[in-house]
Amino acid sequence: MVETDSLENEVDIVKQIENIANRLREEREKRRISQIDLSFKAGLSQNQVNYIETGKRTPNLFSLLSICKALQINPAVLFESDEIEKQEARKTIIKLVSKFM
Repeated sequence: MVETDSLENEVDIVKQIENIANRLREEREKRRISQIDLSFKAGLSQNQVNYIETGKRTPNLFSLLSICKALQINPAVLFESDEIEKQEARKTIIKLVSKFM
């Protein structure tokens, strides 16, 4: 039997990943950079960038940081919002990191 807390945590993580994907797309569009140009600057394929922005794939840390560097943004920008959302993002990151340690 799956615990309710576990399912809630998973839903929270999925929401955070969607928010990150949306913010990446917003930052790219704000800078008027195409997905192809971004993929070239970040050293990723255009498909990877598209999949990340549409939420079809979850970026690994290397890809996420490469995109941020190519966009010349601090990765924290992806997690900025109101204070409650920031706290939730921090919790999500800690949970994700803890999973792989």
